[in-house]
Amino acid sequence: MSKQAVPLTLVDLTADTPCCPPLAERRVPTETAAVLAPAFKALGDPVRLRLMSMIASAEGGEACVCDLTPAFDLTGPTISHHLKTLREAGLVDAERRGTWVYYRARPAILRQLAALLTVEPAAAR
Repeated sequence: MSKQAVPLTLVDLTADTPCCPPLAERRVPTETAAVLAPAFKALGDPVRLRLMSMIASAEGGEACVCDLTPAFDLTGPTISHHLKTLREAGLVDAERRGTWVYYRARPAILRQLAALLTVEPAAAR
């Protein structure tokens, strides 16, 4: 089996049925777990979690790799590797502009992950 991550497939978020019922309400189906696990695995690394936070909270909704790299005591290629992992997991989109690459979080996927981890009763939401 290939080690390359399969991009996260979005479920239609406009449908009446939520894509991912919270763990506290229903067991996660095998297919859903297979689709969402790479995203959780990607976020399981402290550097990638910080990168994701920096990208998701960036002013204007995107962050240049030139602004991300100085925040870490890591080499450029190492940061690029972590960003590639986030991209392959479907958590961010990337766009090259000249020499730099700009990253944007994919909010719909982050909402799916958050919905899965919700533990409050459905009535309280």
